[in-house]
Amino acid sequence: MSSFSAINADLHCHSVVSDGTLTPEELAQRAHANGVQLWSLTDHDELGGQERAKAAAAALKMDYLAGVEISVTWMGQTIHIVGLGIDHQDAGILDGLKRTREGRGDRAKQMAEQLLKVGIPGAYEGALHYAGNHDLISRTHFARFLVEQGVCKDTEQVFKNYLVEDKPGFVPHRWASLDQAIHWIRQAGGVAVIAHPGRYKLNAIQRDELFKFFKDHGGAGIEVITGSHSPDQYQEYGKIAKQYGFLASRGSDFHDPSESHIDLGVLPLLPEHLTPVWSVFH
Repeated sequence: MSSFSAINADLHCHSVVSDGTLTPEELAQRAHANGVQLWSLTDHDELGGQERAKAAAAALKMDYLAGVEISVTWMGQTIHIVGLGIDHQDAGILDGLKRTREGRGDRAKQMAEQLLKVGIPGAYEGALHYAGNHDLISRTHFARFLVEQGVCKDTEQVFKNYLVEDKPGFVPHRWASLDQAIHWIRQAGGVAVIAHPGRYKLNAIQRDELFKFFKDHGGAGIEVITGSHSPDQYQEYGKIAKQYGFLASRGSDFHDPSESHIDLGVLPLLPEHLTPVWSVFH
């Protein structure tokens, strides 16, 4: 490798253990086939797929970092924090994630009740059908059900008309706090990274507060090159990484071959002037 930045790293994707549709083994094969050299499975609030992902990566001679994506509530919004290079058997993070998962079932039933009121029956059972892990039933599983029922043509249309604030099926959930998530990741030996920062509805002052709070509490990086960012945002968040002294991460946020905008490993490489998050791992 001529430089750390030239590594084809994909450090954000999801399996059937959370809200993806492929197994950890299938994801590993797909990543490897697309030239990924360093990979991480980052299921939502769940570490149950890590042993399988690690073994599949080893069989393919692909470097692997154990990962997770933790949902946090910050300023009334849901923000996602990726933990990379963690000890996936650490008792502290396992306990924290268990507490974070609790409440999803009740929230899902409330979402189904709202959808019933607008003439869509059977949403809870329908969403469960898509949830490989019933403890992690999420909006994505409801979205797949609504597409299957012909209510919307695709999941993108679902998230414009349902399951979002002020639309049928939206039920907020109080997740972990930002400082809790960073603490769990760090105590498990990992590095905390803000996932797809360009996706959050924050003004310039709120965004600055987020980045400062994150850094003050031990957060280390942000995703710069991600399936959720436009090419303009690659540049914008590259500059922000420099401004705040953040490590830069790269990840497709891949969930499914037909739903995801970007496939595993096909994003542009990180710009050479940034310090990759993987530079801290040996």
